[in-house]
Parts: sequence; structure tokens; C-alpha cells
Amino acid sequence: MDFIWNLISFIVAIGVLVTIHEYGHYKVAILSGVYVKRFSIGFGKPLYTWYNQAGTEFVIAAIPLGGYVRMLDSRLDDVNQENQHLAFDNKPVEKRIAIVSAGPLANLFFAVFALWIMYLVGVPEVKPVIGEVIEDTPIATSGVKDNQEIIAINGHKTATWQQVNIELMDAIGDKQLSMSVQSIEQSYARTFTIDLSSWQFDPEKGNLIQSLGIRPFTPKILPTIAHVADDTPASRAGLKVGDQIIAYNQVEPFDWRKLSSLIKQSPNQPLQLVVERDGQIEELSLTIGVRESNGEQAGYLGIAPQLAAWPEHLRFEHSFGVVESFQQAVVKTWRLITVSFSMIEKLLTGDVSYKSLSGPISIAQGAGQSAGLGIVYFLSFLALISVNLGIINLLPLPVLDGGHLVYYLIEFVSGKPVPEKVQEIGFRVGAFIIFMLMSVAILNDLSRW
Repeated sequence: MDFIWNLISFIVAIGVLVTIHEYGHYKVAILSGVYVKRFSIGFGKPLYTWYNQAGTEFVIAAIPLGGYVRMLDSRLDDVNQENQHLAFDNKPVEKRIAIVSAGPLANLFFAVFALWIMYLVGVPEVKPVIGEVIEDTPIATSGVKDNQEIIAINGHKTATWQQVNIELMDAIGDKQLSMSVQSIEQSYARTFTIDLSSWQFDPEKGNLIQSLGIRPFTPKILPTIAHVADDTPASRAGLKVGDQIIAYNQVEPFDWRKLSSLIKQSPNQPLQLVVERDGQIEELSLTIGVRESNGEQAGYLGIAPQLAAWPEHLRFEHSFGVVESFQQAVVKTWRLITVSFSMIEKLLTGDVSYKSLSGPISIAQGAGQSAGLGIVYFLSFLALISVNLGIINLLPLPVLDGGHLVYYLIEFVSGKPVPEKVQEIGFRVGAFIIFMLMSVAILNDLSRW
């Protein structure tokens, strides 16, 4: 069911973002007097087709991994003399630049719109409070303590954990970062400088926040079982929702974190549990299960604990009025744009590992998880992917919009189009680079799956 949900969410997300992108090309092409022959969402065999009054064919195709707008072009089509003015390649270079730019810009404008709606509706959030500073990590020697709220990183405000994550992503490869924190009990803030020379982030082994040495605050974990997955060692042993674990392997007092660590490190090993059920004490014997995790075997039971309620002073509704929501949406979109360019630069310089590249599997998982949390979280996910789609398409690779823009800008400056042979060589090189990047991203996905 998770696979189906992720797949449906992925198709919806990609469908929306590709439609927005291609509509940008389509709309500006129409306004520029270009005849659009086909507007396709997806590739391959058409599943559904219709035509508008201008004769444009609209297609929903079988492979939902992209789309395209097919314009009349005398380099590809037999165009009679009376229709030459409708061909894309016969338009002034300024109009061709506008048409090609419109797709990525549409994605960036959509990100602003999605975030504007999200802030208008409101997002339930928790403040980014440090639950524990992990020993022997970059932050441990900085002076930052437990139970402090992160209010800014490198001068950028961080009201939520998502914003903390974005700022830490931007700091990968840097020598240091500044972190402003505020004590929960006191109102004054302090700023600390954190040395990042020993910071090593591996996306296959953990997340950004914990790799720096921060364990986010979470409510107290209760000894009560909140969920038992079907067909797992826990369900086969007879554990039930509501059972309260008193001890394991004669270890008391009970600690969920220690039990979780023991389970992960002990696949196929026996485990003794003492639980309280309906006022009665019961002893259960079971064998810890085994599954693959990051290429290694890890134990599991198939249970989840119950958490205490979040403290009210740490919860808030991240929402604004009509005007301020728009301002916040523009600010966040701009920040996502700058971080995206920063990540691309660091990938090229080697400061960011190629392992950080994600492909369709990771996007599908993100789509499914965000959609499962609600529409406002899905909108936030769409905004993030829309910005990435817009930025990637602006890269100066000939098979992308950015590559076409490079050719047209050269033509604009020199007054002469780039020779067809040069363009063709560029397209082949660009296609090879894109293929290699996609291969790496998919291999990264498979290694994490």
C-alpha cells in the first residue's frame, strides 16, 4: 500500500509540475505568435487526446516522467510560405528567449503560489528545540546546550526544523557556521560559531541535523505500545497495542532507546519481554527479526511506542495574513533558489558528495510522505520540487532550457545563430551528462531503498 500511495503521489506531483512548466512555454509561445502543434504531459503512447480551436493537440501520455510542447519549426516541418511567420525558428531571438525562459520561470512562480496558499491555510509546526547535543560532534564543543531553540543559522531565521535543515544544507562544505539560540526559560539569545572542519555528512547513514550533533527535542517516550505491525516478530509473539513494557532480558528500569539499539544490533537473537496487560503481568519470548538496512542486516520487532503530548509552548501555527503570506512565500522561494544554486556549485567543486543526488524513487517517497501528512505539507513539497525543476532546467546543458538559452544569448550578442552542427554536438554531450547524472541519482535511490 505504501508503494501504491507513493506512486500515485509521485504521478500527481510530477503531473502538476510538468503541466505548469510546459504551460509556461505554451502560453508565451501563443502570445509570441507561434503555432503550437502538440502539448504533451508524459511521453510514449497517448492515453487521452483532444484539440482546441487553434488546432493544438493536447495529450496525456503513458510515461509520466516529463512532457513537452511541440511548436511549428521550419527546421523540422514542411512550412509553406504563408505560415512561415508562425514558425518558432523564424521569430526574433528575443521572443525565442522569452518562450524558452517561460517554463522554468513558471515553476518558480508556482512555488511562490503554493507557499502562499500554504501560509494562508497554516502549517502546524513545532519550534526547533535541541533535545540533546551529541558527544564528539562538531556542535558539542561550540557551547550550544540542550533545551535551546535554534532561532537563526548564518543570519537566516529558522522558525521550523525544515528551515534549520535548509540552512544546514547550504552550510555543507563551509569551514564554519554561526548559530543563534535562545534558552527556553530565558528570552535573551546567544550566537555561537561552530567549526565544521570535522563535519562529515553521509546521506546514506543519517540526516543533516543529527550529523552535526543535534538530537531534536521530542516528547517523552512512554513504555506503552502504540502500534504493532502485521506479520512481524511482535505480532507473532502476541504483543498488542496498549501493552506496557516493564522490562526486557531482565533489564530494569525499561528504556525505549536502549531496547531499540539492542534490537537493531541483535537480528535473529532471542528476546524476553515482561509486559503489563489489563493489570496482569505477562512474560513473552520472541526472536528478533532481520531485514536489510543500508546494505547491512539489522534487527526489528515491528512495534512503535506511544509518545507523551507535545508541550503547548513548543507548538504553533505557521500562518500569516494575505499580504504577509505572499511576502513570506517570495522570501522562502528566493531562499530555496539560492540554496539550490549553492548546492550545484558545491557538487561541481566536490564539497557536496554525489551521494546526495536523489532520483525518482526518493521523490516518490517524499511525495507520498508529504501527501500523507496533509495538503499543506504536500504544497510545501511541490514548492521545493518546483524550484528544483526550474533551476535544473536553467542549467547550461543543451538538452535543457538553459542550453537553448545559451545558444540564443550567443545569437543575440553576435547577431548570428550558432551553427547547426555545433548545436547538434552540444545536444549529444548534454544528453550524455544528463544520462550519467540520472544514473547516479537512481543508483543512490536504490542504495537507500
